[in-house]
Amino acid sequence: MSDSKQDGSIIVTEVKEDGDVVELYMPKGQRVVEDTTDAVDAVFGALDESTQSYRSVTSFGAFALITKANIGLGVLSIPLVFHVIGIVPGVILIIFMGSIVGSTMIGSVKLKHPEVYGIADAAYVFGGRWAKEAWYLFFWLYCLVAVSGSLVSLSAALNAVSSHAACTAVWIGVIAVAGLALGFIPTLSRVSWIGWVGLVFLISALLTLTISVGVQPRPADAPRPPAAWDRDIRVVGHPNFGEAMWAISSVSVRSVHGPSHRAGVIRIRIFASVLTDPSFNVVSEMRDPRAYTRVLIASISITTVLYLVLGGVVCAFCGQYISSPALGSAGPLMKKVCYGLAIPALGATLTIFVHLGGKHIFVRVLSGSHHLTHSTKTHWIVWSACVFSSAFLGYIIASAIPDFGSFVGLFGALVNPAVAIVPYGAMWWHDNWRPVKPEQRTLKLWALLALNIFITFTGLFITVAGTYGAVIDLIKSSASGGPWSCKDNSGGS
Repeated sequence: MSDSKQDGSIIVTEVKEDGDVVELYMPKGQRVVEDTTDAVDAVFGALDESTQSYRSVTSFGAFALITKANIGLGVLSIPLVFHVIGIVPGVILIIFMGSIVGSTMIGSVKLKHPEVYGIADAAYVFGGRWAKEAWYLFFWLYCLVAVSGSLVSLSAALNAVSSHAACTAVWIGVIAVAGLALGFIPTLSRVSWIGWVGLVFLISALLTLTISVGVQPRPADAPRPPAAWDRDIRVVGHPNFGEAMWAISSVSVRSVHGPSHRAGVIRIRIFASVLTDPSFNVVSEMRDPRAYTRVLIASISITTVLYLVLGGVVCAFCGQYISSPALGSAGPLMKKVCYGLAIPALGATLTIFVHLGGKHIFVRVLSGSHHLTHSTKTHWIVWSACVFSSAFLGYIIASAIPDFGSFVGLFGALVNPAVAIVPYGAMWWHDNWRPVKPEQRTLKLWALLALNIFITFTGLFITVAGTYGAVIDLIKSSASGGPWSCKDNSGGS
């Protein structure tokens, strides 16, 4: 048996009696094992057959979770982004943002610091206690708003499919109970199959919409025959500052909401709820964290291609007549079909973030305790309370805030870059620049430092610019209903 250290981990090669060579993986500070049934994990402690299988997410499961968390119906804001700033700047913006997300060193950070479970633990590594508490709060609020956005999205979908057969407040309450039940699943490995189901149905809905707008003679919102209509397709747009900042924010926050564009004023209507991917949480429950970087690159690549294809095709066929919500661009009937296909996808997003919101608190409360991984009475009481709080608080936010779309736009602009972009430059600095002596810093290292500083300032710029655009939208918008409203939020038929 031989071993070697690589990226803070230990790889042990063992030759079996039959001649087979087995490579065993162990993050630094953990005992080497061949499988996940007999391990000591830096986050979850001792894992064996009597514990929950917290280190059992496969590469395929991780791909489903990350990709589903990054792609929601909010992707349908991309055609309007193309229309506002132009197709060429829109393509550049999407590729640029995808490259930034793909360059984050989450896998490397986890291998070097196996005690890291979430973004808050990573913040503690480079920023100490106060950084940990700040990012702990940021991510928890993220999960709550993601849950509430999923509830609103699903209520809009059910209103569309059922022609508003029930009060919206009732739909949200019923969905919250369903989300609580599904989010109660204790491990991400068991949640990952829901991610696959959601991903398949979401892509089906998006393809159906794309094909529908391509075969119809004109968009649903275009003037009726015999009136002429102009798509007003822009290779390079001429947005004002507020519109440009909205476009940048829309792409950077994973298209949280569905837009409309009327008389040069952007109105944001919520019908999707993906705020940030659960990267640290996923890599912490993977069987082999070394595979995470490959999974992330594959996920970002597919997400970027989907954004470009969908944005380009829908923008080309609909132009300035993109409906709000954008699913209505294919007409009333196909809108119902697309919403129906999207319901399982939205349910998957709800499940993922109810689970993550609960797990975020659960791991911290029981960290270092025997109850964290064993099926004791304390384990299930704490887990139940954490998941319930995640679903319940998300329900309160979804039901009690009248102008929910503008609220999420402002919240996402303020906090999302701080979680998804800003901290990774500091992580790189801590692990790759700080330990190197000044005389050993090469030109390549200086170039990487400049790149990470650029990424950090990009995140800060998006925060300021996106907040400005969101505030302008909030000022111009007006609440269309009160708390616990029964009003149809699907855009009607």
